[in-house]
This record gives sequence, structure tokens and C-alpha cells, in this order.
Amino acid sequence: MPELVFFSGTMDCGKSTLALQIEHNRSARGLQGLIFTRDDRAGAGKLSSRLGLVAEAVEVAEDLNFQQHLVRHLTAGGRTDYVIVDEAQFLSPEQVEQLARVVDDLGIDVYAFGIATDFRTRLFPGSQRLMELADRLETLQVEALCWCGARATHNARTVGGRMVVEGAQVVVGDVGEPSGQVGYEVLCRRHHRRRLTAASAGAGALSPDVLPVDEPTAAPNVPPRRGLSDPLRRAGSH
Repeated sequence: MPELVFFSGTMDCGKSTLALQIEHNRSARGLQGLIFTRDDRAGAGKLSSRLGLVAEAVEVAEDLNFQQHLVRHLTAGGRTDYVIVDEAQFLSPEQVEQLARVVDDLGIDVYAFGIATDFRTRLFPGSQRLMELADRLETLQVEALCWCGARATHNARTVGGRMVVEGAQVVVGDVGEPSGQVGYEVLCRRHHRRRLTAASAGAGALSPDVLPVDEPTAAPNVPPRRGLSDPLRRAGSH
């Protein structure tokens, strides 16, 4: 039976990467799908991951009707075996209901990926409706880490490295924006409650690179670079 599946997690936990992996796996088996996204970091009409993978997608406008779009596509002779929707937290509740009708009335699997809560720890309306209607809820198993090394569970909005708790629910930014710009950081609940970001705590990022890189060979008699134990010990003092 076709399903509406909602994959959720914090920022930086691999949602877009998994969406692209699902697209790759199904297209490799001869299936054809449609990808939808909104406000992707790579620009309009793109689905991208921080690993550098990019796929073409349909940009979701506020007035897009998913069911009508799929019906027009199928009527014109197109084929759709599955639908992938990234940044699903930005959907309206009505658009989520349209996705449910795509599953029930058109018999097409829908895989939605999004963040559950905003920087104020409140559910996005689109995410809330997905939780109410989805056949299956999946929490991403790749754990993003807070600057202290604990599992990150909350998204924080930052300006110049300082956490802010007021403003519009949707402001487009990314993890690690330059100082003075709107950015986002993932935090554990304890440090989100205390509004303690990496910058305000004076802690370095635990993972400055998206992928690991080879360390330069240490010169003779030069001790290797210290690991995560020092920032973790420092984190315990906050």
C-alpha cells in the first residue's frame, strides 16, 4: 500500500542527503519520481545536501496544489511512482492534506523531509499536520551534535553568533553563517534553554568540515592535535 512518510530531525542531521539517497535508489530500479522543495541553499528548483549532492526539483510556491500538479502531470502522459518533498516544514497544513490525497487517491508514495520545531521550540504548522496525517513517522538516526558534544535536539536562530528567540518563524539561513548575519545552530536542550551558543560559550565548532579530511603530518617531536576531550571538559563548566 502507498504511504505518506515523514522523516524529521534537527538541522544538519542529513535529511536532504537521505532524500537524495531515496531518489537514487528508486531511480536506479527504473522508477520515476517528482522532487519538490522550497528555499533550498542551492537556489530555486534545487534539492541539495551539505555533502555537495544536487538534484533538480520543483520549487514549491505558497499556492502550489500538489494533487492538481500530479493530476496534470499524469494526464499529460507523465509517470510518477513516488514523490519526495524536502523542507516540508514550510508547507501549509492544506498542502500536507493534498499530499495525503496524492497517496490515497492516486496511489503514489510520498516521502516528506523536514524539521519538526522552529527556533522557539514550536512545531511548524506543516510539520504538525504531517505528524497528524502520516502513515509513518521516522526520526533521522544521524545525530547532530551540540557544541558541547551532546546530542542536539533543538534548532537555534543566531545573529552574530548570539541566540535570538523573537522574530518571524521562517527566516532563511544556514548553519554557520558569518558573524552579523542570520544563521542557525543546533543545540542540546540544556544549552538551548540557557541560550548558550558555541560563540557565546567561546567553544570551537566540533565539526568545522562537512567531511573528514586528512590531518597534516606532524613534525618530529610535535605532539598531535588534541581531540574532543578538551572542549568537552570546558563544556562541563557551563
